[in-house]
Amino acid sequence: MYAYILRRIAWSIPFLFAASFLAFTIIQSPPGDYVESYAAKLEADGRQVDEARLRSLRDRFGLDEPFLAQYWKWISGIAKGDFGLSFQWQQPVSELIGDRMILSVILATSTLLFTWAIALPIGIYSAVKQYSWGDYFFSIIGFIGLATPNFLVALILMYVGVVHFGTNVTGLFSAEYVNASWSWDKFVDLVKHLIIPVVIIGTSATASLIRIMRANLLDELYKPYVTTARAKGLSEFKTIMKYPVRIALNPFASTIAWVFPQIISGSTVVAVVLSLPTVDPLMLDALLTQDMYLAGAFILLLSVMSIIGMIVSDIVLAMIDPRIRYR
Repeated sequence: MYAYILRRIAWSIPFLFAASFLAFTIIQSPPGDYVESYAAKLEADGRQVDEARLRSLRDRFGLDEPFLAQYWKWISGIAKGDFGLSFQWQQPVSELIGDRMILSVILATSTLLFTWAIALPIGIYSAVKQYSWGDYFFSIIGFIGLATPNFLVALILMYVGVVHFGTNVTGLFSAEYVNASWSWDKFVDLVKHLIIPVVIIGTSATASLIRIMRANLLDELYKPYVTTARAKGLSEFKTIMKYPVRIALNPFASTIAWVFPQIISGSTVVAVVLSLPTVDPLMLDALLTQDMYLAGAFILLLSVMSIIGMIVSDIVLAMIDPRIRYR
């Protein structure tokens, strides 16, 4: 197992370089660059475009250099811990994304735990009590959760909170903690504000995992080894939880690789609607303005999360499924 983990980590290094090159290529793919987007914005606002300033910006950021030279400048800086300077904000990228990335990871982790905590018991119940009223009820709720866009749920909860309860459900902190330094009180305030975003973002993922768990467990419940376990006198609860549920958990483990970065990158609209101080609104703004160092850093970090998720997923699969062995 340890040799396998070391091999996977070693193989992840060239994948990271390939992901970084692909990320930089995607950022550079749209026509024009940041200076041209900046000039177009000035013209749209009716302001004078200073050609000398545009040339100085182009020279300062090295936008006239060849593509490979720009990429090498970016990736060599990242190897030293320097993600570059944001064109739009005129601040180091690492300073801009630091707190936002921490909040995004906390939100994504909380959402992932929420989806598992809800989907696992409901999926087991729906499979064991197939075609019962409870199964039909959770199936209907699941289909509604899959069909309803997350941002629509956010808008409905915002309306209900303001109109009926007089409470603002946007943001992740109360007004007095927005710019305050981290403390226990601020952390408690964050936990209180996490509930609504976690429920909104995790609705569709929970509904999907319920259906997956139900389908996989139904495939296992009627196999001969389950019948043999019952015939040997094993209790029904232990028969189900020790064998078929353990095998049906494989999809939960295998989704770690894509669910975690998908929660972060897929909650952009919800983050904008709820005014969440996460990476999503900043990443969207960076892509629109072609702020290549800022946008490239976000895409690279999401790629790193995917690669780490794949390694963790493979390790968890080997732990919960005795049929999987790495030698």
